[in-house]
Amino acid sequence: MSVELEDIHEECGLFGVWGHPDAARLTYFGLHALQHRGQEGAGIVTNDHGRLIGHRGLGLLTQVFSDEQEFSRLSGEHAVGHVRYATAGSKSVDNIQPFLFRFHDGDMALCHNGNLTNCVSLRTKLEDEGAIFRSDSDTEVLMHLIRRSSQPDFMGQLKESLNIVHGGFAYLLMTEHALIGALDPNGFRPLSLGRMTNGAYVLASETCALDTVGAQLVRNIGPGEIIIVDDSGYRIEHYTDKTQLAICSMEFIYFARPDSNIYGINVHSARKRMGRKLAQEHPVDADMVIGVPNSSLSAASGYAEESGLPNEMGLIKNQYVARTFIQPTQELREQGVRMKLSAVRGVVEGKKVAIIDDSIVRGTTSKRIVRLLREAGAAEVHMLISSPPLKYPCFYGIDIATTKELIAAKKSVDDMRDYIGADSLGFLSLDGLVESIGMQEDAPYGGLCVAYFNGDYPTALDDYERDFLRSLTPEDRTRLPKYAREISRYADNEYRAQPAYGPTA
Repeated sequence: MSVELEDIHEECGLFGVWGHPDAARLTYFGLHALQHRGQEGAGIVTNDHGRLIGHRGLGLLTQVFSDEQEFSRLSGEHAVGHVRYATAGSKSVDNIQPFLFRFHDGDMALCHNGNLTNCVSLRTKLEDEGAIFRSDSDTEVLMHLIRRSSQPDFMGQLKESLNIVHGGFAYLLMTEHALIGALDPNGFRPLSLGRMTNGAYVLASETCALDTVGAQLVRNIGPGEIIIVDDSGYRIEHYTDKTQLAICSMEFIYFARPDSNIYGINVHSARKRMGRKLAQEHPVDADMVIGVPNSSLSAASGYAEESGLPNEMGLIKNQYVARTFIQPTQELREQGVRMKLSAVRGVVEGKKVAIIDDSIVRGTTSKRIVRLLREAGAAEVHMLISSPPLKYPCFYGIDIATTKELIAAKKSVDDMRDYIGADSLGFLSLDGLVESIGMQEDAPYGGLCVAYFNGDYPTALDDYERDFLRSLTPEDRTRLPKYAREISRYADNEYRAQPAYGPTA
């Protein structure tokens, strides 16, 4: 992940296994492959003949599971695990998943990747009805809905509840008898099924985790699908037919590992095509191409090949420095960038440099990178971004809650170039992004969610709608007509939020 994009927190990573003699350790290995998706906490729950046992804690996976005795305690052939970033809920051990619930009729474990858009209204109504929450994570809402459902069996209860929650979600549930996965109607978050040589099935947020544990990909879980894995194998059911694939384009841009495949598309190859398209759209007079480590290296390779320029290692990343976004002040964040990245004077001195990065968020890190290269003697610095400008919040699981800190929401490209101090600045077009990823030609935006770039959200925003409407500028209102109507109604005190509770399908 590039230094600039460490300003954004991603969602989480899920891993589950059914039918392996050392399920806990296998889950640990799977989560280790997904550590890039969450570094604030981790947890594993195992199922030993119907008895669910869990361990969770704050920190990296190796910190949470540092004692070998934990694995001997986590016995059983079935397990679910989770690595977490706090997209909803505070950084407390109470919010670390999987959540383990003990009911009179059986235990259940639950973990979640994504963010619910109607969590606040649902939680308020549930609390008014007597529900007691032990965390402030949005994940717990689903279990309360399941337990309140009047449907006669568990699958009916689950389906009804999945039609009540809105937003982006990939859920893993484990009961005494099955491992269950479920994806939202837009498939914002990836989830894949694999099978091991011993017949065990695994579910994971990315295929790189399947590769790590030696599982072969069986299928991707689709929008609106529920997968049930038990001792008899697996089966697919649907809880809604109102689906439209809109997987998060950020997965391809920088969240997913380059060795992962999403709906059959290799992430590294997609990023390389982004770099090629960027070179076609924004050619520059430069001596070399430099990628910002790490996830921009694929795009830099594509840019270099298309432009015919040498691809050089002009920036070195120190892999042992704490993440820059957690520094409490801007001064310390900038010092963190200097500790993390170093320019190679012997490569860039006196040269015209085309620097490739994934995105620009606040702009402060890009500004620092340009300064590092100039201090190392670069004659010119051309900043090229392998995604469109980030202008709008994400409400489905990426921690971009407001537009206030998004520089592209406030400045033109020319103003951004002046702010970061580059000789030129270019972004990949939205059409170029969609074409480079190459998902589904017959789906809106090729089956991608691109709302952070153009404000076209695939779903209603529910609890976030009012604040988002308030944040829109007059220009946004003319560019986004569906919100212009809502702004008008809101200004006339006619705006009403959607019902807080009730099925949508």
